[in-house]
Amino acid sequence: MPGFHALRVAEVERLCDDAAAVTFDVPPPLREEYAFRPGQFLTLRRMIDGREERRSYSICAPLGAAPRIGVREIPDGLFSSWLVHDVRSGDTIEVLPPSGKFTLSPSPDAAAHHVLIAAGSGITPVLSIAASALSEPSTRVTVLYGNRRSGTVMFADELADLKDAHPDRFELVHVLSQEPREAELFTGRLDADRLRALLPRLVPISAVDDWWLCGPFAMVQDAQRVLRDFDVPRDRVHQELFHVDEVPPEPNRKKSAPTGPASQVTVILDGRSTTLSQPQDATVLESAQKVRPDLPFACKGGVCGTCRAKLVEGDVEMRRNYALDQAELDAGYILTCQSTPVASQLTIDYDA
Repeated sequence: MPGFHALRVAEVERLCDDAAAVTFDVPPPLREEYAFRPGQFLTLRRMIDGREERRSYSICAPLGAAPRIGVREIPDGLFSSWLVHDVRSGDTIEVLPPSGKFTLSPSPDAAAHHVLIAAGSGITPVLSIAASALSEPSTRVTVLYGNRRSGTVMFADELADLKDAHPDRFELVHVLSQEPREAELFTGRLDADRLRALLPRLVPISAVDDWWLCGPFAMVQDAQRVLRDFDVPRDRVHQELFHVDEVPPEPNRKKSAPTGPASQVTVILDGRSTTLSQPQDATVLESAQKVRPDLPFACKGGVCGTCRAKLVEGDVEMRRNYALDQAELDAGYILTCQSTPVASQLTIDYDA
């Protein structure tokens, strides 16, 4: 599995007061490894007060461009504040190669109609998908983008440029929750009621090929519910969540003190198997990292999917899951950051 590389920052662009775009310079020997599909993300790593911190940020660049991420500052965010305010051109940052499944097909339908619904920093992968899809001359794209105020809109100029470049194939609708717009329909939050009113006026719902949802947990859940009400097939709806803080907290669980090793766990990564003993109240990831520090992870909150692996033997309890779809679950994939053993023997394959 690919590891971290120190990449040089080529450019940092201020998007608005609390957001920036960071472009990386990838040296020729690594360009194939860092080639991305529209909608994927990069995981960054740095040491803060002697502790390793990782964060994932979506790529906002179109297919074939240099990898570029969009970052919105989170209040008191150790990583986002640093990226937005302190990082400069010429700095180096440790970066994993691209990953993520919120992506266009490698062979997209040239005549497809894509509808993308985003809020806040959820526009980051949406911009990459929209710009890449529009490179096909018969593709149509509709973007519905929610923000608080016009001054908080990320990539406002780039979205406007896309509209100017493709006036007949790209429709852009801004919805602001804290700033009145001329049409009342475009003023407020992108909640279920507003989506239910807006979508039939914007697009022929049954004719849309793919729906892309990215933003806070509540907005994505509302959009999923509305699309189900409109009988949109589940396999046409793709979603991505931002920030662990936006999803509901894990349920309170009364944990008993471990009484000793309870499960034998074998992890397979990069063709190498490692077996360890672990208590059943610890996650596979936190236990296995003690003997395999190279295991992939990012958010540890069940959101990004970086720690995804296949359960080959045994059974686990997965505390929560906002990254894997039903087909992946049916195929035996788990999030190791959320999975605790409920069998005496487990085999987990990261290479599958």
